Amino acid sequence: MKSTLLLLILSAATVFAQRQAGPRPPGEDWVQLFNGKDVANWNSVGGQQWTVEDGVLIGRSVNKDYGYLETPRDYKDFQLSLRFKCVGTGNSGVYFHTKFKPGTADVSQGAQFEIDCAIGRHTAGVYGFGRAWIVWPAPENETVVRQNDWNEMLVTVSGNRYTSRLNGVPMVDFTDPRAPFLEGTIALQLHSGGSGHMQFKDIWVRDLTKK
Repeated sequence: MKSTLLLLILSAATVFAQRQAGPRPPGEDWVQLFNGKDVANWNSVGGQQWTVEDGVLIGRSVNKDYGYLETPRDYKDFQLSLRFKCVGTGNSGVYFHTKFKPGTADVSQGAQFEIDCAIGRHTAGVYGFGRAWIVWPAPENETVVRQNDWNEMLVTVSGNRYTSRLNGVPMVDFTDPRAPFLEGTIALQLHSGGSGHMQFKDIWVRDLTKK
C-alpha cells in the first residue's frame, strides 16, 4: 500500500514538473515560435482576431478578410512542427516563402501547406498563391486528419522540395519545377468566412539554411 502511494506521488510530481517546464522541442536546433503566452514573436497581418487562451493560440474569423500571423524574419530552408485543431468550419494553412503587399493583407508571393479538418480537403497538401493546387496527398491519406481533435503536423521546405507529415503519416513529397520564390516569411493563415476557429500550440521551427 505504501509503495503504491509513493508511486502515485512520484508520478504526480513528474507530471507537474513537466507542465512547469513547458513544451519540449522536437529535437536539437529547434526554436520556439509560440511561447504559449502571447504573440510577441509574430506580426499580425489583416483584420482577423488572434488570442491566447490557456496556452493555446486561437484564430477567429471576424470579417470577410483573410488574416495572418507572420514571423518577423524570412526563412529559406526550414522544418516547422506544430499542433492544430479545427473548431467548426475553420480553414487555415501554413504559408511559406511569403511576402505581402505593403500595408495590406494581400499576399504577393508564397505557398501554403493546407489545414482543413473536413475530409477530402487535402490537409498537408500544398497550394500555391496565384497557381492553385501544387500537390495533393494520396487519396487514401485524406482521412488521416482528426476532426475535433489535435493534429500533429511536420513540414519541411528545402529549396523547391516540399514534404509534410500529418499525425506521423507521410503526406506529400514533391519537388516543384515552377517554384518562383525560394525565401520569405512563415505565416499562419486564417481563412475568411469560416463559422468556427483554429487552434494552434507547440509551434517550433528549425532553420536548415546553414545545414
